[in-house]
Amino acid sequence: MIRQIIKIDKEKCNGCGLCIDACQEGAIGLVAGKAELLRDDYCDGLGNCLPACPTDAISFEEREALAFNETEVKKNMAHQEPENLACGCQGSSVMAHQEPENLACGCPGSSVRAIQREEAATPAAVPATDVPAPSNQSQLNQWPVQIKLTPVDAPFFNNANLLVSADCAAYAYGNFHHDYMRNKVTVIGCPKLDNEDYSEKLSAIIKNNNIKSVTVVRMEVPCCGGIEEAVKTALLNSGKMIPWQVATISVDGKTLE
Repeated sequence: MIRQIIKIDKEKCNGCGLCIDACQEGAIGLVAGKAELLRDDYCDGLGNCLPACPTDAISFEEREALAFNETEVKKNMAHQEPENLACGCQGSSVMAHQEPENLACGCPGSSVRAIQREEAATPAAVPATDVPAPSNQSQLNQWPVQIKLTPVDAPFFNNANLLVSADCAAYAYGNFHHDYMRNKVTVIGCPKLDNEDYSEKLSAIIKNNNIKSVTVVRMEVPCCGGIEEAVKTALLNSGKMIPWQVATISVDGKTLE
């Protein structure tokens, strides 16, 4: 049958594997260091892999291809080992037991993407640092933001000023976007609720990318110290000399010294 299906340009492909993580059906694999569509009948033609590709190597084409075999895809996914599953988003019991570090997340909501924003006009007589961002102007520059979901080799990390924040901070501090997120790549988490040490993931991010600076924003509550300690450990593990700073937010929304 003639239908829409993905096409991979091997000349553009850099072998990063992000499309494999994004394809929850398991249609894509690496062959000789390049991404390749392994099975036509596993490709649903919806293109969750397209926004994950940092080199725009994936596109759609109309061609003769086997029909999408949803039944076979589900069987294949059910027989995968937990560490090879794309994401716990589909509600199956096997996927629900996947370890957090292996969340590639093939669900569309976790596709890796950079967000381009236009700078708001600044009055000439007022320094840019003193101008508050418009109340409806988001300063988020990439997706996803959860530490557990963000791939360590996401292209937006390279040459980035990294913000590592407790997720509560954005709710407690009213001008969080303008004062902390602006011109940074943001990752968030809660060491208490996630019940894990983020240092391994953060170490990989810092080691594998040219991070220019690190800012930590935490709450004043003791349990939030885990995110600060994780960053300290990650910086030590990386062996890099990177400028970093910590800001502490009180529960009533003030910046503490």
